[in-house]
Amino acid sequence: MKYAILIGLFLATPAQAEYLGKLSANQYAYESTSNPYGPYGSPYSYKSINNPYGPYGSPYSDTSVNNPYTSNAPSIYGDSLIGE
Repeated sequence: MKYAILIGLFLATPAQAEYLGKLSANQYAYESTSNPYGPYGSPYSYKSINNPYGPYGSPYSDTSVNNPYTSNAPSIYGDSLIGE
């Protein structure tokens, strides 16, 4: 049986090495980008990729995940455990 577990998947900007939360569908996890009340998922938080006026969520910012023309977008980092 094959399995793969992804552990500690998170976003970070390459230039500033700033932590931007964990990519997760869990809307209750504190560090999740899906938590609308957390620092990394709120549409009002500076560090959130969901803030359309912030540097990481604006469609016009060079450091945004929502700008299709950016050359400095945040990257996804993580550790994985793969088994057979």
